[in-house]
Amino acid sequence: MINEIKKNFTEAQHVLNYFIADEKSWIEFEKAGNIMVNAIKHNNIIFSCGNGGSMCDAMHFAEELSGRFRLERPSLPGIAISDVSHITCAGNDYGFEYIFSRYLEGIAKPGDVLLAISTSGNSKNVVNAALTAKAKGMKVVALTGKTGGELATIADAEIRIPNTQFADRVQELHIKIIHSLIHYIELSLQA
Repeated sequence: MINEIKKNFTEAQHVLNYFIADEKSWIEFEKAGNIMVNAIKHNNIIFSCGNGGSMCDAMHFAEELSGRFRLERPSLPGIAISDVSHITCAGNDYGFEYIFSRYLEGIAKPGDVLLAISTSGNSKNVVNAALTAKAKGMKVVALTGKTGGELATIADAEIRIPNTQFADRVQELHIKIIHSLIHYIELSLQA
């Protein structure tokens, strides 16, 4: 049994090595980081959303911006679309596929950014949020996996974790990317 568990670590290492070796990963990462830095410099907000574990990642991203990551600095404008009363209201009135887009319709403005997180890239509510963001003049940064799904065709920058069939492997790298984006933002604003 322990050998099956050990495979979790060797698979994770393989996926990480594949990501690191792919030059497109770094092109898209830098593009995403610059989109976020530019938004912050122009007093815009970075919204984030996702389902399940990706919702937790969206919340983690927002709190690292508004709280503190590594450097002492002012609070930065990050909001996870995670208000339970909004989600249940919009879900009840319009359907689960509109819980994030309805929030952006009411609050977001041109120049804001959406961090859209979906391991498949096809979560309908996240895709709808990205479409709404684009319609409002926002930039969309997507964290995806596998083929990137529909989000890959919408995003201004897409950081994809390919080469794995398991959502947990994708999520493991998504949190590393989230921490690295925050680090990139802090270093860029300090420069």
